[in-house]
Amino acid sequence: MSKAKVHISGIGGTAMVAGARLALEAGWEVRGSDNPLYPPTSDMVRALGVPVAEGYSAGNLDWNPDIVLVGNALSRGNPEVEAVLERGLRYMSLPEWMKEHVLRQRVPVAVCGTHGKTTTTALCAHLLDACGQNPGYLIGGQPLGFEHPAHLGPEGAPFVIEGDEYDTAFFDKRAKFFHYLPRIAVVTSVEFDHGDIYRDLEEIEVAFRRMLRQIPRSGWLVTCVDNHALHLKDHAFSQVATYGFSGQADWRGEILGAEAGFQRLRVHHGGACWGEFDVPLAGKHNLQNALSALAVGALLGLGPDALRTALRAFKGVRRRMEVFLEANGITFIDDFAHHPTAIRETIAAARMRWPGRRLRVLFEPRSNTTVTNRFQQELVEAFSQADEVWLGPIHRAEKIAEDTRLDRDALAATLQSHGTLGHVAHDVAGIVTGVLNGALPGDVVLILSNGAFGGIYQQFRDAFER
Repeated sequence: MSKAKVHISGIGGTAMVAGARLALEAGWEVRGSDNPLYPPTSDMVRALGVPVAEGYSAGNLDWNPDIVLVGNALSRGNPEVEAVLERGLRYMSLPEWMKEHVLRQRVPVAVCGTHGKTTTTALCAHLLDACGQNPGYLIGGQPLGFEHPAHLGPEGAPFVIEGDEYDTAFFDKRAKFFHYLPRIAVVTSVEFDHGDIYRDLEEIEVAFRRMLRQIPRSGWLVTCVDNHALHLKDHAFSQVATYGFSGQADWRGEILGAEAGFQRLRVHHGGACWGEFDVPLAGKHNLQNALSALAVGALLGLGPDALRTALRAFKGVRRRMEVFLEANGITFIDDFAHHPTAIRETIAAARMRWPGRRLRVLFEPRSNTTVTNRFQQELVEAFSQADEVWLGPIHRAEKIAEDTRLDRDALAATLQSHGTLGHVAHDVAGIVTGVLNGALPGDVVLILSNGAFGGIYQQFRDAFER
């Protein structure tokens, strides 16, 4: 019997590469296409070992695939989208394919929320794997402890999947997590984001409520009590387990301090101490992430002793507080934070991990919300605990009306008035030159972007090599 054939249009997307990996493990014949790709995405696609066409063309579909998976970035007018529709080919989104060909045969654990999804998904997958449950997983980043960000796992086993609230495809405007059939759904946080598809916080909350309707009564909602996610508790049809630092949490964390690269966390459950754990991540937000992952492990039958050993061995996720360069006594960190809350928590985590050192933050306004002035004041508050802030060019600024565009000059001036040095840069080279000209041994340079930031990472490496 011949293999089923799938063509992935937009294979260079983080989730699409992971989906291609799952299809290969499931025995599908896989091909793909995308615009020209660059490291690290190009390396991830090349590692698949499948034919990938550069550029979109109707001819890329002449091999007659059984299904075409259409990436979220593609829309009407794309040559492959038009060819799919003209030829009447079967097409679907990656989330829909996951639902039918992966998740129905397994025990889905969907990790959702405005912040912390990738780290929490990686934590859950790591804990279950280290404790012998052989989970499948799809992680929206590169976990440092796994060879690949996705693994199929056996039928009947848990499958941990990052549940994004962003829309699914040009033909399906529901949130991606709507397709994931959760037996357990983790919600780390609910805040306003994705201003291009949601009008306000209420619309986002409605999307989460609709996802909750799919959890069976015997399943679980695992939700944080320390933020707006607590509001979902009353909308669940399933069992509910809450976590956080509030006294009302079912899984309550108590911070015991930090030492030797670990945060010490005591977990209370059922009115008693359930266990003490060493968390190899910085920041209070990562202790919340660890709490949720421990609760998931317990719901799937794991005890504190096994989880304690597994948690200590967690290696983290690329681009989440990742030190990518140390030179001349300066530490350079790459982080994905782009929402004001994530920025604030990441700066606080950097302060915790590198106390007493000058913290210089470099930010690329890139997400569909932070390129606008929707978070103008919130960004002031988020950056105010840094010593110095460099604001990079706004991504595709020409597509944003000036009256709704982030005002970088006003942001820098307000930061100055709060005692934080603020700079506005018109190109990445200017940021690199300015940071290096003012560099001192002991500096911590924290780079925040959910994109490539114009290749700033390699520019810093090249500068020190020269």
